[in-house]
Amino acid sequence: MPMRDAGSPVEREFSAGGVVVRETPRGPECIVIVPSRRSAAGTPVLALPKGHPEDGERPEDAALREVREEAGVEADVVEKLGDVRYWYQRDGRRIAKVVSFFLLAHRAGDPARHADHEIDEARWVPLEAAGHELSFPGERDMARRALSRTGGAAR
Repeated sequence: MPMRDAGSPVEREFSAGGVVVRETPRGPECIVIVPSRRSAAGTPVLALPKGHPEDGERPEDAALREVREEAGVEADVVEKLGDVRYWYQRDGRRIAKVVSFFLLAHRAGDPARHADHEIDEARWVPLEAAGHELSFPGERDMARRALSRTGGAAR
């Protein structure tokens, strides 16, 4: 583990998110989002729905709420896929972040009709493609885990 500057303030953040999956004749698909906020390089980000729990909310419930808000769909928790851990900087502070992701089964709703103003687009993509196309390595790993748990072959 890399050494960090003892004088740098470190904050911890936690979020929860979901890989919403539906079966189609072409194979499993999942929902991806394009947040309005761009990457540090100014390019669009392709991500999974996620966000901070509210007032004592369980991680599973936060993931379901974030999927409802950011992607406009209702889903059911199947199982926890795992945690993604990373560091980033905000306003000169180091942030240690953990995001717990859950495999979610699509129940109702259409991501094309999402209403979150912070999301430019929400759409279905082949789950296998998400394992290659999501912007962040940890989220690509979660898509591949979801694919392996839905009977697909992670490549």
